[in-house]
Amino acid sequence: MKILVTISRIIVGLLFIVSGLIKLNDPVGFSFKLEEYFSPGVLNLDFLTPYALAIAIVLVIFETLLGVMLLLGYKPKFTVWSLLLMIVFFTFLTFYSAYFNKVTDCGCFGDAIKLTPWESFSKDVVLLFFILILFFGYKHLKPFPSNKIAHWGSIITLVFCIWFAKHVYSHLPTIDFRPYKIGANIEDGMSIPEDAPKPVFEYAWKFDVNGEEKIITTNGDYPTVDGDFIDVETTEVQKGYEPPIHDYTMERDGVDHTPEIMSWEHVLVVVVRDIQKANENGLSKIKAEVDKARQNGYRVIGMSASNEEQLAPYKEKYHLDFDFYFCDLTTLKTIVRSNPGFLELNEGTIVKKLHYNDTEKLFKE
Repeated sequence: MKILVTISRIIVGLLFIVSGLIKLNDPVGFSFKLEEYFSPGVLNLDFLTPYALAIAIVLVIFETLLGVMLLLGYKPKFTVWSLLLMIVFFTFLTFYSAYFNKVTDCGCFGDAIKLTPWESFSKDVVLLFFILILFFGYKHLKPFPSNKIAHWGSIITLVFCIWFAKHVYSHLPTIDFRPYKIGANIEDGMSIPEDAPKPVFEYAWKFDVNGEEKIITTNGDYPTVDGDFIDVETTEVQKGYEPPIHDYTMERDGVDHTPEIMSWEHVLVVVVRDIQKANENGLSKIKAEVDKARQNGYRVIGMSASNEEQLAPYKEKYHLDFDFYFCDLTTLKTIVRSNPGFLELNEGTIVKKLHYNDTEKLFKE
C-alpha cells in the first residue's frame, strides 16, 4: 500500500501543479471557460458569471497549492479530502459536458493542451482512482523532507501564486499558447494545407419501400433504392483539419477587409472586445498611443465586437478618431486578454501584443 500511495502522490501532485500553473499563467482565459460553464445552456448558473474571474483565480491557486502540499506531505488529511472533493466535482462536470456535448474543451490545461470532452472525463476518472488510493492510505503521507520545510514550502507557494496571478492579470500571460502569439502570421494560421485530412460524414438515407421504412447508410453517395425518399440524417464521424486561426474577420459595413489589412505594413490595432466593459483607464491611454503611432508612420485601426451605435459615445468621449472593424467576440478574447489591448501588425504578422498597462513598450526600441 505504501508504494501505491507514493506513486499516486507523485502522479497526482505533479498533474495538479502542472495543470494549475498552466491555468494560473492565463486566469482571464480560464474565467472565460467558467463563463461558458455558467451559461444558461450548460449549468444555468448565470448569477455566477460576474464572479468568474475571482472564482478562476481562487481555483487555480488552490489547485497548484494542493499539488505542492501533496508532494511535501503537508496537512495530508486536509489535502486528500480537498483533492477528493475537487476531483469528484470535476469528474461530474466533465461527464455532464461530454455526455450532453455542452462544452467542447474543458480548459483543464488551458490553451497548452486541448482535450476532447471524453478525454477530459477519462483523465478525471484516472485521477479519481489515484486520489482514492491516497484517501484510503493517507496515513502513509509523511512530510517531506520535514514538517517545517513542508510548512514553509506551502506558504511560499501560496505567496508566489498570488503574486503571479496579479502579475499576469495586470499584464498578459507570461507564456502564450494561443495561435495569436507574437511572431505568428494570421494568414498562415488560417490556411489549410492541401494534404490536410478532410471530414468524414455518414449519411443515413430513409426510404419508403413497399409501405415499409428502410434506412441505408453510405459515406455520401445517393443509394440506388426502388422506393420513395423520405429523409436523410448526416453525422460527422471524423473531424477534418481545422486551422489554428478561424472565425477571424475584419468587417466594416458588411465587407470583409481582412485580406487588404493583412497586406499593410506597420499597423497599430486597438482591440476593444466590448466597449461597454472596457477598462476606463485603458481607454484613456488610447489617444496618446494613437498619436505616437501616427507620428511614427503607422496606420491605426480598431477591432471590436461592439456595433457602431455602442462605439459612438466612447469614440467621442475618448477622442478615438480611427475606424473600427467588427470581429467575433470569442476571437477577440483569444487574441488579447486585456480590454483594451494593442497589437502591432506587419503584413499580417504579430510583432507586438500589449496590455493597456504596458503601452510604454509600444514604440520602445
